[in-house]
Amino acid sequence: MLENYLPILLFILIGISFGIMPLVTGLILGPRRPDDEKRSVYECGFEPFEDAHMKFDVRFYLVAILFIIFDLEIAFLFPWAVVLDDIGVFGLLAMFLFLAILVVGFIYEWKKGALEWE
Repeated sequence: MLENYLPILLFILIGISFGIMPLVTGLILGPRRPDDEKRSVYECGFEPFEDAHMKFDVRFYLVAILFIIFDLEIAFLFPWAVVLDDIGVFGLLAMFLFLAILVVGFIYEWKKGALEWE
């Protein structure tokens, strides 16, 4: 029975070796000539002018939540549309409930001002 898993084990080992070989090759053959310029902090072409632990505006997170809401909506709408004939009225009502919950989230984001930028 275990001989059936031998090809799978070989594929896993070959895949891991293909992932590790370039890293090891780069460590062994790569040049090691660090200087002050390479060790300096780089941020979009400028020297960093603020602390890395600065606080972000809450609207940034609200936009991220909004993206997740609509990404999930699309991820569920496509399979639902494919099987709509099979699931019938119950599936239609369930999707209306799902969309209603998403609209509530969208209205919350709108009221919080996440869609308005200064």
